[in-house]
Amino acid sequence: MEIGGVAGCGGLELRRENDGSVRLGGRFPYGSPAILSDGGRGGRPVKEIIAPGAFDFTIDEPDTDIHFLAGHSFDKVLASKKSGTLTFRKTAGALIIAATITPAILRASYAQDAVAQVEAGLATGLSPGFRLPPERAVPREQAETVEDEPDRPDRGQHRAVIRTIRQAILVEMSLVTRPAYPDATVEAVRNQAEVNLPAYNPRNRWRL
Repeated sequence: MEIGGVAGCGGLELRRENDGSVRLGGRFPYGSPAILSDGGRGGRPVKEIIAPGAFDFTIDEPDTDIHFLAGHSFDKVLASKKSGTLTFRKTAGALIIAATITPAILRASYAQDAVAQVEAGLATGLSPGFRLPPERAVPREQAETVEDEPDRPDRGQHRAVIRTIRQAILVEMSLVTRPAYPDATVEAVRNQAEVNLPAYNPRNRWRL
């Protein structure tokens, strides 16, 4: 199973609700490259890009759960899609999330630590973990593409290899301290205008 991680930093805010819960929001923009490798000495840098709508299948599939974690640890669950404490809003340019950390979860020390790190400005990244769908469901060339970065004559170094994720199974979202994607942020949830997106078709379900 291939797991990938993407993340971001900056603009992180936290909101405490009257019922004692904590509400976090995040924005993961599509098309923002992460540097997976700088290529070392004489090698080629490797960058990764998430295409618009790459996670739509998992978000729309009612029987598939997605967890919101602290630091990619499934021992530190903060919220989840199936429990109704993790929700998503799709826009043309970004995936918007809202996570509610309930008072019951906040009694756990790891949740208290996560909230304290947010309030202190130490945990500033949003990072989805994902895997590619099985090839029997989605051919690999449809799930990802790998190509050379366009030549830039103003830069005297090797062109990067660009890996674009076009369809992926979103497994979890994490609050992280060392982000890879610079434009993915966790912040106070704000209303986003709805956009026209293709309707979910159950005939397109990936059989895992």
